Amino acid sequence: MNHLQDSFKHKGKRKILVQSLKDMGISDDRILQAFESVPRHYFLDLAFDEQAYTNMAFQIGSGQTISHPYTVAFQTQLLELSKGDKVLEIGSGSGFQTCILAALGVKVFSIERHKELYLKAKSMVDYFRFSARMFFGDGYQGQKSYAPYDRILVTCGAPETPIELISQLKNGGILVIPVGDGMEQKMLKIRKDKDGVLTEEEFGTFKFVPMLERKVR
Repeated sequence: MNHLQDSFKHKGKRKILVQSLKDMGISDDRILQAFESVPRHYFLDLAFDEQAYTNMAFQIGSGQTISHPYTVAFQTQLLELSKGDKVLEIGSGSGFQTCILAALGVKVFSIERHKELYLKAKSMVDYFRFSARMFFGDGYQGQKSYAPYDRILVTCGAPETPIELISQLKNGGILVIPVGDGMEQKMLKIRKDKDGVLTEEEFGTFKFVPMLERKVR
């Protein structure tokens, strides 16, 4: 990790990115501060260093991508997080979203089904000394041993909302998940009220890699 450098140029680009997120409707100052404090270029191949603070997605290996900064910020804002919330993240990917969540002071439990990505994400979380718990496994199954969760975030496209995740969501909790077949999904925010009744809101169309069931490699 000694090769990681955060220059004045990088910091300047982060400020510009944060302003653009603000202009696009990200209004939670805590999220904007997290984006300024976590260097996105650390999570990308050195070849993408110059483009790290543009609103682009990039390949990160194992057929997966690191989401657009706006998508990360938008999903995070939909969660309506409070400090100390217990958050289950499905799809650690590069570890960037995990670190943004951890920077917000929530307790993160993150699952990744690709061994190579799991190891990379874990190394990044360790580098920043965040206390997120990282797991290698099937996101469809959630992480029952630490349930229930105040919030659940799914960072890959699911054909439908996994029942197991709904069961691990606390009454009064929120699940944010992109749902749909193919390359485009509808961003859903599902609330579970104090009696366990679910209500669903839709927040536009996004593109995510598919959530693959029961295949861990």
